[in-house]
Amino acid sequence: MPSILKKGAALFLGLGLMAGLTTMAAQAADALQAIKSKGTVKIGMLVDFPPYGLMNEQNKPDGYDADVAKALAEEMGVKLQLVPVTGPNRIPYLLSGQVDLLVASLGITPARAKKVDFSEPYAAITIGVYGKDDVKISKPEELAGKTIAVARASTQDTAVTKVAPKSTNIRRFDSDAAALQALISGQVPLLGCSNVCYVTIQKLAPGKYNKKFELSSQVQGVAVKPGEKDLLAWVNQFIDKAKSDGKLDKINQKWLGEPMPAILKKSSQ
Repeated sequence: MPSILKKGAALFLGLGLMAGLTTMAAQAADALQAIKSKGTVKIGMLVDFPPYGLMNEQNKPDGYDADVAKALAEEMGVKLQLVPVTGPNRIPYLLSGQVDLLVASLGITPARAKKVDFSEPYAAITIGVYGKDDVKISKPEELAGKTIAVARASTQDTAVTKVAPKSTNIRRFDSDAAALQALISGQVPLLGCSNVCYVTIQKLAPGKYNKKFELSSQVQGVAVKPGEKDLLAWVNQFIDKAKSDGKLDKINQKWLGEPMPAILKKSSQ
């Protein structure tokens, strides 16, 4: 009897486990339909990372990610509920079901890809060389003999140092703000910085500076719970369409003051 009971218990547990896995698979497959059925999609986004995420004058979430989320909800035909999240809690919010998706400036990395499923890239933080319109350079070799400012020990410092010819005068400042001020004040003709920093340049001196070339980038993706294949496939279709019809380019121009990065165009090909 004890042996029979043990076998019965093992069978019961096995059936229970299979039922649980089947239920989880069904829930994952039905994630897209569930959102459509309730008529609302809950999207988590940062509100402390301008221009991607911020709180506007009406104290509502706004920014690049907010505009992408609005376009996504509109395309899906449901109402949008933006849920403010933080860097540390954004993935836990998704995994615990507090949000359906993350459009939260989440860089696609191997470590994060073990926890969530990523869409194809919809945004990118790029590092590039910027300068006055009359400075004519378009590749690293043309930095030879020129002076460029960077924030000391920053990502852009590393990127510029890696490609600059030996004759390049790399002036290192204690912060992005100090390096930016050196450009605006005319101390240097060129600056190595991110596209986020370029937003500040445009505000301080609109129309006087442009990007010469890109050095590196980190792409960002929409995140869904692992296994939600139908939802992920729909999100990828939405992103492809937003790239091809110019919607993402308009959002990039609005918030970052420049065209959609080339790396995003490549990802859709």
